[in-house]
Amino acid sequence: MELSKLIAVWMLFIMNIAASSAQATGITVPATEQFTLTASANGRRYRIFVAHPRDAAPAQGYPTIYLLDGNATFLIGAEAVRLQTRKPKGFEPAALVAIGYETDEPFDVVRRYFDYTTPSSPSALPPRKVDEPWPKLGGADAFLDFIEHDLKPEIERRLPIDRSRQTLFGHSLGGFFTLHTLFTRSHLFSTYIAGSPSIWWNNSELLDRARDFVASSPDLEGKKLFIGIGADELDDMVADSRKMATLLAPLAADGLTFKHLEFAGEEHMTVLPALVSRTIGSSLLHREGAGR
Repeated sequence: MELSKLIAVWMLFIMNIAASSAQATGITVPATEQFTLTASANGRRYRIFVAHPRDAAPAQGYPTIYLLDGNATFLIGAEAVRLQTRKPKGFEPAALVAIGYETDEPFDVVRRYFDYTTPSSPSALPPRKVDEPWPKLGGADAFLDFIEHDLKPEIERRLPIDRSRQTLFGHSLGGFFTLHTLFTRSHLFSTYIAGSPSIWWNNSELLDRARDFVASSPDLEGKKLFIGIGADELDDMVADSRKMATLLAPLAADGLTFKHLEFAGEEHMTVLPALVSRTIGSSLLHREGAGR
């Protein structure tokens, strides 16, 4: 074979090797899994994302953080937990569970409108920004049933869980749902993180329900509530969160640890990563010997 042909064959061989080594692959997130879980009561399907702790479980089990809008929040939360629980300093190990839907989009708008809301009529809601009717609404209690009776038992089959230390995080309508959960089934979680809550829902019903909740003198010993919002969100959203903070402040006498924070320079969506990150510090304890 002529020298020029040998060189050509050799160059083709080298190029094939280079092309093979440069092929892209999908990203793998260590110590995570996802699975589909069906609600036993109504057959609705959910995509569940789980980030497993790297450390062995303590005797009482792992504290657990549940995130709503899991398609959008899981990777943010998984990395936040991984970074903030690193040894030798940082927070204790924790399990992260994100509740999402069977879609590759960050949000399933139709499903979340049902799962995160209480019943309402269109007349009690603001005009929609899109020229479409409101989707099906009012499934919050059915979604809570799924969390309590289907999801939590499934997570406990997969991981040793400390039932006394479980956190719920929700943003926007998810923040509304988080407050709804506190007001109706406060026993389900020990820490509640309501980010940019949609207090406007159904003629601001949550404000009246907050008054009733405070008047009932609930036993909230050891429980925590954090309401956060971007300072640059809509004026009505910020004002509503301040009203809610004022209404709930007396719950400190019932044992509730409560914080309200406005994030400077953040609006409705940009505040989401900060809220997820803040959830870690609001839910977990520092490792022994690790100062704040």
